[in-house]
Amino acid sequence: MGLGRMGWHMAAHLAGDGHGHDVVVFDVVESATDSWIAEHRGSVAPSVAAAVADAEMIITSLPADAQVRLVIGEAIDAVARGAVWIDHSTISADGAREHCATLGDRGVAFLDAPVSGGVDGARNGSLTVMVGGSREAFTRAEGIMTAYAARMTLMGGSGAGQVTKMTNQICVVGVCQALAEGLDFAMSAGLDAHAVVEAMLQGSSTSWQMQNRAAQMIDGEFDFGFSTSLMRKDIGLVLDEARAMNVSLPVTALVSQFLADVDALGGADLDWCSLMMRQRQFAPGRRGSETP
Repeated sequence: MGLGRMGWHMAAHLAGDGHGHDVVVFDVVESATDSWIAEHRGSVAPSVAAAVADAEMIITSLPADAQVRLVIGEAIDAVARGAVWIDHSTISADGAREHCATLGDRGVAFLDAPVSGGVDGARNGSLTVMVGGSREAFTRAEGIMTAYAARMTLMGGSGAGQVTKMTNQICVVGVCQALAEGLDFAMSAGLDAHAVVEAMLQGSSTSWQMQNRAAQMIDGEFDFGFSTSLMRKDIGLVLDEARAMNVSLPVTALVSQFLADVDALGGADLDWCSLMMRQRQFAPGRRGSETP
């Protein structure tokens, strides 16, 4: 359930010849299910309740806490005892624990299983999955997740998957902002930024962001991938959790503001590496000289 940029590809892998699971899909956007079913083997459910009825495994990939809570509310009376619910959404750790308890009362195991690897990882079946929940449920779900993930790790009890994803987001936003600053510095110095990246890729500054996003950042191509609005949502969850834990995250808080600037520049739906757009827009001496 949830045929967005990530869920579309996950469902496609599950239905593909290499795995051949009996897949039922549902999305509130009817055109999404129509398009998916036109390309892949499976069936479309008319409602959330119909989608989960008699399902052994339920997989969701939804935007935020509100959507996950809504879907579970619509599914709760129809979901079969003994089912495993794998939620690949990025939500709050408290939300994950709440859903685990609610579904557990109905005899359904809930795994909070956010992913890393982006749309490319979903398309290539190479996602990393960080899982919170019971060992028994994880063992049952692991074989299913191999259809679209290269690495799955049980991080601990309910909520541990979400806290691990938050840790991931803390690290990547700092790296991407540093990359934006470094590339802008090189370009302002008159260097060939693509050549600079090639020189650095085998050095100590290399990262996934450099390998997979530097070229787009240099060329100003951001119309793809994981949106700024979704990353802002993720970092909001991180900062809420950090406040509750009394943990200081000054760099993450600063990049959160920079992402808000990107949003204000019209980049809400652009890939969040459009931090580069903000860097170029707000650089000293160039403020207002470029348009998004």
